[in-house]
Amino acid sequence: MIQKPTAISVEKQAGVRHQCYSCGDMRAAHFCDSCGRLQPPLPADFFSFFGLPHKLNVEPSFLEREFHALSRKLHPDGYVRLSPQEQSWSLEKSSQLNDAYRTLRDPVLRTEYLLKKEGVELDEQSKQATEKARTTGLLKKQIVPPGMLEEVFELNMQLEEARLNKRAGEHDLALNEELQVTKHRLQEKYDALMGELKECWNEWDAMIDRGGQDEDRNILCDRMKDVLNRRSYIRNLLRDVSEVLES
Repeated sequence: MIQKPTAISVEKQAGVRHQCYSCGDMRAAHFCDSCGRLQPPLPADFFSFFGLPHKLNVEPSFLEREFHALSRKLHPDGYVRLSPQEQSWSLEKSSQLNDAYRTLRDPVLRTEYLLKKEGVELDEQSKQATEKARTTGLLKKQIVPPGMLEEVFELNMQLEEARLNKRAGEHDLALNEELQVTKHRLQEKYDALMGELKECWNEWDAMIDRGGQDEDRNILCDRMKDVLNRRSYIRNLLRDVSEVLES
């Protein structure tokens, strides 16, 4: 079930309370409940910033609505007549807000962020990591998903043959058709992994509701990491095939 908070203010939902720097009362996350003054920035937890628990099903409309509401409240233009300290706080909180919104609205970035909060490091399979490995001579950690070893070996041979043909100015229609079929098959696998990831979200959220133990958390984190790594690997294969077909 998608996490859909009630109309309670984000500050109260977050459950983060400290003493107000201005009036001394116990304040909420962003603004004091008593005097309404903007409060100093805290180390950002993106979920708590929006008053959300650490769950993975997030209602996009809620997130967008709260983002725009907080943007108006935190915008530096509203603090130009206040102290330099409060102006600085509004700038920092606005930056935190943008980072939190950009991360949580993206399903994959949201999952990666939660995993990092849980202490899980993802394998680096991005194109940037590949380029870095080439320039530094360091090996990039890249794991071929189980069940794809033979397919990847054959695909790499096809890609190398296609690149050689391109350099020689030759055109192998049959090979290009095979690569198109492979690209379609890979795209289907890539799309299916998002469904698998969403199943993990549902299990994670249910586990949070029942106060799951560390063992449950670790099992689900490992599953989500595996899905994301497979997704990244297949995305890179799709990129390589597309580059050869379009060149």
